Amino acid sequence: MGTKTKRPADLPPQFDPRSFEEAAYERWQGKGYFEADPHSDRETYVIVMPPPNVTASLHMGHGLNATIQDVLIRWRRMQGREALWIPGTDHAGIATQNVVERQLAAEGTTRWDLGREAFEKRVWDWVEKTGGTILEQLKAIGSSADWSRTCFTLDEGPSRAVREVFVRLYDKGLVYRGNYVINWCPRCATALANEEVEHQEIEGKLYYLRYPVVGESEHIVVATTRPETMLGDTAVAVHPEDERNKHLLGKRVLLPLTERDIPIIADDFVDPEFGTGVVKVTPAHDPNDFEIGLRHDLDQVDIFNPDATLGERAPERFRGLDRFVARDAVVAALQEQDLLEKIEPHRLSVGQCYRCQTPVEPRLSEQWFVRMKPLAGPALEAYRNGDVTFTPEHWGSVYEHWLENVRDWCISRQLWWGHRIPVWYCTSCEAILVQREDPTECAECGSSDIEQDPDVLDTWFSSALWPYSTLGWPDETEDLRAFYPGHALVTAPEILFFWVARMIMTGLEFMGGVPFRDVHLHGVVRDHLGRRMQKSLGNGIDPLEVVSAVGADALRYTLTSGLGVGADLQLNYEDLEGTFHVGRNFANKIWNAARLALPHLDNDATNGVPKSDALDLSDRWILSRLNHTTLAVTDALERYRLHDVAGGLYRFFWSEFCDWYLELVKPRLYGEDEAERHEVAGAVVCNVLDVSLRLLHPIMPFITEELWGRLPNRNADSIMISSWPQAVAQWDDPDAEAQMGILQEMLGAVRNIRSEYSVGHADRIVVHVRSTDPALRTAIDAEGESARRLGGIERLLQDGELPQTGAGATAVLTSGAEIFVPLEGLVDIEKERARLEKQVGELAALVERSERRLASSDFVRKAPEHVVQQARDKLKGLQEQLEIVTDKRRTLGGH
Repeated sequence: MGTKTKRPADLPPQFDPRSFEEAAYERWQGKGYFEADPHSDRETYVIVMPPPNVTASLHMGHGLNATIQDVLIRWRRMQGREALWIPGTDHAGIATQNVVERQLAAEGTTRWDLGREAFEKRVWDWVEKTGGTILEQLKAIGSSADWSRTCFTLDEGPSRAVREVFVRLYDKGLVYRGNYVINWCPRCATALANEEVEHQEIEGKLYYLRYPVVGESEHIVVATTRPETMLGDTAVAVHPEDERNKHLLGKRVLLPLTERDIPIIADDFVDPEFGTGVVKVTPAHDPNDFEIGLRHDLDQVDIFNPDATLGERAPERFRGLDRFVARDAVVAALQEQDLLEKIEPHRLSVGQCYRCQTPVEPRLSEQWFVRMKPLAGPALEAYRNGDVTFTPEHWGSVYEHWLENVRDWCISRQLWWGHRIPVWYCTSCEAILVQREDPTECAECGSSDIEQDPDVLDTWFSSALWPYSTLGWPDETEDLRAFYPGHALVTAPEILFFWVARMIMTGLEFMGGVPFRDVHLHGVVRDHLGRRMQKSLGNGIDPLEVVSAVGADALRYTLTSGLGVGADLQLNYEDLEGTFHVGRNFANKIWNAARLALPHLDNDATNGVPKSDALDLSDRWILSRLNHTTLAVTDALERYRLHDVAGGLYRFFWSEFCDWYLELVKPRLYGEDEAERHEVAGAVVCNVLDVSLRLLHPIMPFITEELWGRLPNRNADSIMISSWPQAVAQWDDPDAEAQMGILQEMLGAVRNIRSEYSVGHADRIVVHVRSTDPALRTAIDAEGESARRLGGIERLLQDGELPQTGAGATAVLTSGAEIFVPLEGLVDIEKERARLEKQVGELAALVERSERRLASSDFVRKAPEHVVQQARDKLKGLQEQLEIVTDKRRTLGGH
C-alpha cells in the first residue's frame, strides 16, 4: 500500500527552503530514522564522526566533512544497510583549558588561584553550557547521525577505556616514563607530541661564534641559529674523519660568557659540510644533541624556565630574560668580547604549537611515552595487505613512510583538563602504582601516603580509541559485536598521523582488527585567493549563514560538486550569493520541475512504466539515460567521487530531463494528446522524478524529502528510508540514445544558425535535411512534431538533395548528415553578405601576415621554439576561421 500524498496544488510557486527544512529534520529525528539497531540482521555500515572540539562552533571545514559523511550514510541507509554514524565531541585539552584560562584572566585571576578541583569544575560548567553547540549546528545542515549515541571523550565509558588501554600498554612495557628532549610550548606550558608541531620556513640568521681553546692562543668557530642556547652547551663536536679538526680532539674550550670549560669530542652525527664543521652540543635543548650527550656521557644543562625565560642554570646577567630577548643580549655580549665572527642570512624551519602558533622550545623533561614501533608493525602490515585503503591512494604511501620512521609518542601533558594519568607514586617506598581504579594505599608497603601523577594524557590518546570506546569497550557489548569494525573514515589529511594511524594501531592491538576499511581524506576549504580559511584572516564562511540565505541543500550541493578527489575546495567569502548560486539555482530548478509536473500526475498512478511498445522514442531515451545515471552515480559513490555524483545528477536532471524530455513530452503530459498517451507520459515522468529524487537525496536531503512525499503512491513514509534505485535492464536502449542524440545535435545546429544570423524563435523556418543515417530518419519520424515545436520549424524536409539555389545557412552533423536553412525573408541578405565580405578580407589579411612571418627563416631560426609554435597555432586557427566565414559567405551568394 502506498502512503497518502499531499495535494500537488499545495506546492508553493516559490522555492523557500526555510518553509520545510527544519520541520523535515524534526520529523526524521522524531521517527528514529537516524538510529541503528544492533539486533538487526541487515548488513551494517558504520562511520565514526571525527569528534569536533568541545570549544568549536561550526565552520566550513566542519560543514564539508559532515556533508561527505552524511552523503555516505544516507546512501548506505537507502541501500538497506544498518547504517550507524556515531557522533561525539572531544574534550580538546589544550584548546579548552586555554579558553577558560582566558576567561579567568579577564576576571583578574588564574587557575592557580582557583586550585585544580575548582578549576576543573569551572571548565565542566562551561562545557555543559556550550559544549554541544556544534552538534546542534550540524543538525542544521542535515547530519543524520545517531544522536542517541552521542559521546564525549570524558564520559564514563570512554574514560574507562582510556585507563584500560594505559594499564595494558604499561603492563606490556609499551608505556614508560623517561627523561628526554621533547617539544615544549611555553604559551600552553605543556609538552607536545612531534605531530603537534607545525613547521614553518622563515628567514633567519646563522651566527658564527668563537670558542677559545683552553691553553692555546687559538679558537674554534661554531655556527648556530640559536646563540642563546650556547649557555647550556656541554661539549663541542666534530666529525671523526674531518681532517680539518682532528687536531682539536681531546682538547677543551672555554664556553663564552660562562665560567665553564667543555670538551671537544668526535661524533659521526656531525655534518662536516654545515657551517665550519664544528657544532655546539646542548643536550638539554636539542633532541640530536641529547642523543650525542648519551653516547658521550655529557652533562645536561637546562637553562630555561617553563615559560621560556632563562633560569637558574644560566649566567646571572641573563636570568629572567625571554629567550628571544636573551638571544640579542648574548649576541651583544659576544660582540663586546670579540667572540662573534659573523652573522649570515639563513633560511630555517621553525616549529610552532599547533594550537597557539607559539614557537616551541626543545626541552629536557621527564614525560610519559608510548613505544610506537611494536604498534606500528601490524598497522603497516594492515595497509600492505589491503585491510586498509586510502582515497586518494597517494596518502597510503605517506602513511607507510610515517609508520616506518615513527618515533615514540610523548603522551603526558602538563594540564589540568583531561584524562588524569592513572599513575600513583608512593612517597614512603617510592613504588609506582599503575591501576584501573584509584588506589587508597600503596600495594607494595600499604602506606596511604600516595600521590597521583599531576599530568593528563594527550587528547589524541583518548581519540585513538574512539571507534570502539564509543561502542562500550572494554565490555563485550552488543554494539561492539554489531558495529566493529566500521567501514569508512572521512577526515582531513592533517590528522592522518594525529588520529587515523593511531586508531588503526590501537584497533589492531586491542580489538584484533582494523577499525575501518576505507580512509577518505578530503581537501581543505580555501578562499578564492587560495588561502586556507582561518578565523585570524577573517576569510571564513559561516555555514549557518549560508543555510539561512540559500538553504542547506544549496550549501551541500555546492560543497560536493566543487570537491574533486583529494583537491581543495575554493569558496569566495566576499560573495556568498555568487559562491552558492549553483546549488541554489539547481534546487530552484528541481522545485520548478516538480511544480510543473506534479499537477499532471494522477494520484492513483503506479510506479510501473508501460512496456517498450507503448513508449515513444523520447520515453525510451530518458529511461535509458536514467539507467545510465543510476549506474554512474552508484559507482561514483563507491569510489568516493562525490563531485562526479553531483555533476552527473546535475547534467541528467537539468539538461536531459528538464531541458529536453519535459519539453518533448509537454503535449502528452498536459493532456493535449489522447488519454493513453497522457497516462504513459505521466508514468514515465513520475518514475524519472521518483528515481532522480532518490539519487539526489544523499546530497540534497531536504528538497527531495519535500517533493518525493508529493509523488503518487510512494511506498515509504520518507525518502530517506526508501530504497536506493537499481538499474532496470529492459530500460537500456542504445538505439533510442543514438536516435535522440542525433536529433538533439540537429536541433542544436538549428539553434546555432538562428543565433549566428539573429533569427528569433518566433520566426518560423524551413529545415532541409539530407542524410543516409537511418537513426536520424527514425528519430525525425518518431519525434518530428516535437522537433518542429522545439526548433521553431515550420517544415522539416528530408530531401534527397539540398536546394542548390537561394541564400541559406548550412551545417554538417557528426554523422555526415547535412542541414540547410533558407534565409531569404529572415535576414537582410545584402547587409549580411557585406558584413561577411569584410570579415573575410580582415581574416585573409591576418592569414597572409602570419604566413609571411613563418616564411621568414630569421624568425624560425632565431625565435624560441615555443614562440614559433604559438605562431603556427595562431595561423592554423585563423585559417579555420577564414574557411568557416568563407563558407557562410558562399551560402549567401558571395564569391
